[in-house]
Amino acid sequence: MRVGGTEAGQRLDLFLTAKLGASRSQIRHLLARGGVALSGRSLGLGDKGVPVRAGDQLEISGFLPPAAQQVVPEPQAPLVVLARGDGWLAVDKPAGIPVHPLREGESGTMLGAVAARHPSLHGVGEGGLRSGVVHRLDVDTSGVLLVATSQPTWQRLRSAFREHRVEKVYRAIVIGAFERAQSLALGLRVARHRPARVRVVPVSEARGDPEVWLATLEVRPLEALRGATLVEVRPRTGFLHQIRASLAHLGHPLVGDRRYGGAGPGQTAARHMLHASRLAFEEIEAESPDPADLAEQLARLRG
Repeated sequence: MRVGGTEAGQRLDLFLTAKLGASRSQIRHLLARGGVALSGRSLGLGDKGVPVRAGDQLEISGFLPPAAQQVVPEPQAPLVVLARGDGWLAVDKPAGIPVHPLREGESGTMLGAVAARHPSLHGVGEGGLRSGVVHRLDVDTSGVLLVATSQPTWQRLRSAFREHRVEKVYRAIVIGAFERAQSLALGLRVARHRPARVRVVPVSEARGDPEVWLATLEVRPLEALRGATLVEVRPRTGFLHQIRASLAHLGHPLVGDRRYGGAGPGQTAARHMLHASRLAFEEIEAESPDPADLAEQLARLRG
C-alpha cells in the first residue's frame, strides 16, 4: 500500500482507517499486534499519530476487511429481551460481558447471543464484528443495551444517539455523601487505550480539538447510604467512561471502580456499581431492574 501525494501528512491511523475501511479501534489493534510495517520495519501502537509521507510503502498482514468478518453465533448463551420492535431489540446486558467481539472468532459477547436468534443482524450498521451495534456499555456496566436488526432502523437510532435525543438513565453507587443535584459539562480526553482510561480536561480544550469530547450529564442523589450515595445519572452525550471519569473528578468515584479510585478499604464490590436502568426514544422504551450484585451492595450499605 503506497501513500499518494495528496495523502501525505495524514496521521497513520487515519490513513489506514480510510484505506482499509476499518474503525480507529480496529486499526489500533492491528498496530498493537504488529500487523503494519513500513519498508520492512514493524510499527506499533505508539506510531499511530506519526504522519505518513508521499511514497511510503506500508505492508499489512493478518487483516481481514471488516465487512468480511462474522460474529460467532452463540445459541447456548442466555439472552434476556426487555423490549422489541420493528428492526430493534433491547436486551439486558449482564456485567462482565462485552457488547461485541474485538477479533474474528471471539465468543462470549452479547452480539453473539443476539446473532444466534437474529441472523439478519449480520451486515447491519458498521457490519462485521459490530453488526447492529447502536451504542455501547462498558464490559462491567450492566443494563439496557439497544441493538438494531435492520439497516434503516440502525441509521435512525444512530442519528438519535448522535443528536442526543435518546433518554438514558443510569443508577450508580458512589463513594461519599453526594448531597445535591448537579449539571455537569466536562471535557474528556482518552489518556490511555489499553487498558482504557479517560481524564477530565478544561471545557475550553473541547473546542476545536478532535481528541477532546464535551460530556454533559445530570446527576442527582436518590438515597444516602453508609459512606456512599445511590445516585441517578442522565447523560446527554455518549463517550468512553464519561460517567465514571466525571464522578471521580467530583471526588465521588463509583463504588468498586478500581480504575478511577473507587475501590478503597472496606469496598467489597467486584466491579464498578453502574447500571443502565432505562432507555427511551420514540416508540422504544426499556427498563432493567437492579442486578443482584448492585442490590446486595445497597443492602450492605444500608445496614
